[in-house]
Amino acid sequence: MKKIFFAIVLVMFIGVVNAQGTKITWTYSAKKLAGNKYELHMIATPPVGWHIYSQNTPDGGPVPTTFKFNTNALVGRSGKVKETGKLVNYFDNNFKVNVKYFQGKVDFVQIVTVKGKIKTNVSGEIESMICNDRTCMPPTTEKFNIALN
Repeated sequence: MKKIFFAIVLVMFIGVVNAQGTKITWTYSAKKLAGNKYELHMIATPPVGWHIYSQNTPDGGPVPTTFKFNTNALVGRSGKVKETGKLVNYFDNNFKVNVKYFQGKVDFVQIVTVKGKIKTNVSGEIESMICNDRTCMPPTTEKFNIALN
């Protein structure tokens, strides 16, 4: 009986440890455009079998991905952050809303303009949440800092 109990506890412990290591891998880059404009690329790669939610997921559903940019007087943002990836839209019976998430990698793109020919950076935070077909991880916050040269 002790062996069975120990085996059950061990399996549960391994499941918790594996779930805690489940997180999004973020990569950041800046692509120079004409003049003083840049495309900022914030690429999210969730683990296989997991997905990240769109910024446009409605209230009442899972936590949407959100971007908060720190103030930099030398940089102006143009428009909203755009999303590029394989978007899935479906009605989720758990949340009772239409949910939008990305299957696999998603590229979030923000256009910025630098005031003058100087080197600076864009920094901030990304809040996001990932789920698979059985469970969700708590929302996480990731800080970023992207150099503009």
